[in-house]
Amino acid sequence: MTETNKKISLRIKLLLVSITPGIFLIGYNIGTGSITTTASAGAKTGMTMIWPLFLSCIFTFILIITFGRFTMVTGDTALYGFRKHFGKPWAIAVLVSLIGSEIGSFVGNMGVVTQVVQEWSRPFTQSGHGFSPIILAVIFGIILYLFFWTGKHPSFEKILAIFVSLMGLSFVITMFLVKPDPAEIIRGLVPSLPGDAKSAIIMSGMVGTTMGAVIVVVRSILVQEKGWTIKDFKIEKRDALISVTLMFMLSAAIMICAAGTLHPLGLEVDNAIDMVKLLEPLAGRFAISIFVAGIVSAAMSSLFPIILLGPWLLADYSNKPRNMRNPIPRLMALIMILLGLTVPVFGAPPVLVLLITQVGNIIITPLIIILMLILQNKKELMGEHKASTKLNLGIFIVFLFSVLMSVIGIVGVLNIF
Repeated sequence: MTETNKKISLRIKLLLVSITPGIFLIGYNIGTGSITTTASAGAKTGMTMIWPLFLSCIFTFILIITFGRFTMVTGDTALYGFRKHFGKPWAIAVLVSLIGSEIGSFVGNMGVVTQVVQEWSRPFTQSGHGFSPIILAVIFGIILYLFFWTGKHPSFEKILAIFVSLMGLSFVITMFLVKPDPAEIIRGLVPSLPGDAKSAIIMSGMVGTTMGAVIVVVRSILVQEKGWTIKDFKIEKRDALISVTLMFMLSAAIMICAAGTLHPLGLEVDNAIDMVKLLEPLAGRFAISIFVAGIVSAAMSSLFPIILLGPWLLADYSNKPRNMRNPIPRLMALIMILLGLTVPVFGAPPVLVLLITQVGNIIITPLIIILMLILQNKKELMGEHKASTKLNLGIFIVFLFSVLMSVIGIVGVLNIF
């Protein structure tokens, strides 16, 4: 290998290493819950909901930059910072809300992916019932736990990179098979409010899964894990930009798939199974098989971080090292995986669980934004890196948007029930 090739290879490796926090967030963000929500939006309203998706990605960029910046300046993670500067009650409230949402998300995601694979596999079984959801949940659970057992952060990053790559490739290929209408996408960027309760829940849930509280709180953990300081701010900004850009592209691809096939026929996605049932005759067996592969990859890339987040958040709150090989993290991971059997065993509605969880994500978001805004403006804490007028304005606009989406979601849930 020539000296030039060695330099190019080194630069590529350094770039990949520098964007691993972003890959983690993409893996967590684009899960079966996000797929179900964006597909529901595309099927029900076409591309009219692409504007809140676009805005939520821009605002997510602002938030993860802000939370990462706090950690780079102070050395503390966000959750520990809340405990340190606001007291235990506030930090515990955030911790409980985040872990609660993670449990609901894991249960719903596991339920959705097992049902999707069962529906897709019906032609391959003699009975026509497809593969058993319980057996599928056990298999997925064993795979996830084996990955977790290694307890090494670099291994987690490599695993997630594989899942995210498979997911992204699957959804982009499916999108081009569907052949989207560019004019409809552009029209969807014009803001409009939902006209019914179901659309309101979908919109709020979609924003909740994109710029939810967990994502931005975990961002500070990832920054600390990397050992980044304020000198690495440019690297963090690049990582954040790549992350939110891919989030938008993948989510938009899923919405386009549903908008281009289901919406013109007036067909809606009320359940993840509907995506397989309805898309297959329209897009073909090959296209739907690729789409299902994307859903499975998305589920694994989302379920795996969820298992990590419980122990991470607890260690974050306690300001202790994140050692996933200790007995308590391994026990927490095992409990979470066992909870994943809830839907396959008891038959709870996974999509409803996911939508409510996603709405819950956006409800807690305004609180953590305000807490971080206060910390960013503490001169004795941030020093010369105290928030500028421009940053304060940006954070405040994000806060108003999160409040609006919270109200829309709450009203939608109340109207549904």
